[in-house]
Amino acid sequence: HEGKKPFKCNICDANFAQKINLTRHIVSIHEGIKPFKCTTCDASFAQKRTLTSHIASVHEKKKPFKCITCGARFSRKSHLNIHTLSVHEGIKPFKCYTCDASFAQKTDLTRHIASVHEGIKPFKCTTCGASFAQKQKLKRHISTVHEKKKCITCDAIFTVHEGIKPFKCT
Repeated sequence: HEGKKPFKCNICDANFAQKINLTRHIVSIHEGIKPFKCTTCDASFAQKRTLTSHIASVHEKKKPFKCITCGARFSRKSHLNIHTLSVHEGIKPFKCYTCDASFAQKTDLTRHIASVHEGIKPFKCTTCGASFAQKQKLKRHISTVHEKKKCITCDAIFTVHEGIKPFKCT
């Protein structure tokens, strides 16, 4: 518990404190073995506890951890802690050496470098060919651009809008 992570992945730059976590990482991330499937969506996970957490937060909308500053809610306490440090205290220790971007988590910096500076966008839309760095961004693209998803409250059709909401539900 001294912050030492002696078990290094020989495929990427991930490090782990315990050998079992390195083994799980290789199996799930690099070999793609994720036997625990969500019956509601197409998500799959390497561990049952991660599936259980996914179901609670995504499908059951359980977010028991509330930010006392802004009221934002989170499914995990660790996500609340990261939110508090990065949003309210401005602590983003992971700096990009190519540009002036900084991030609260190392994984976000790694994703930024791969997609922005190295152009790695492995998730491709089969309809129009647009590429994305993250699977969730591809899913959002498909649902808003190609499937024209409607708001369940007001029937407004969602389209790409640069991350800002152009209307409020009535």
